[in-house]
Amino acid sequence: MKSSTAFVKCLENEGVKYVFAVPGEENLDVLESLRTSSISLVLTRHEQAAGFMAATVGRLTGKPGVALSTLGPGATNFITAAAYAALDDHWAKANQGRKARPLPNHQNRRNHASRDKVHKAGR
Repeated sequence: MKSSTAFVKCLENEGVKYVFAVPGEENLDVLESLRTSSISLVLTRHEQAAGFMAATVGRLTGKPGVALSTLGPGATNFITAAAYAALDDHWAKANQGRKARPLPNHQNRRNHASRDKVHKAGR
């Protein structure tokens, strides 16, 4: 079983009905797994909108709202929506696609889009 399929099954077990997403190269496996699940995929034009939609679903239903983005700026666009959800105690989950880690001899050549954003943000 692929990790994306396991992830989607976990979302189904939690009662998630919608995933709000901006599709991209890094999250195609998850999108493909969503295609065959009971969860509805709602495409958005901006990650912040996806985050606010997920937070609102959490506020209205009491079940987790889920938003999915691409790498780099897509992840930082979640910040305002994540803060909104955290301040009002809404159930929201923001997921960022991530490329596979490079081989050990290429550790110093990773580009900005494959670095850990949470660690850089001081968490």
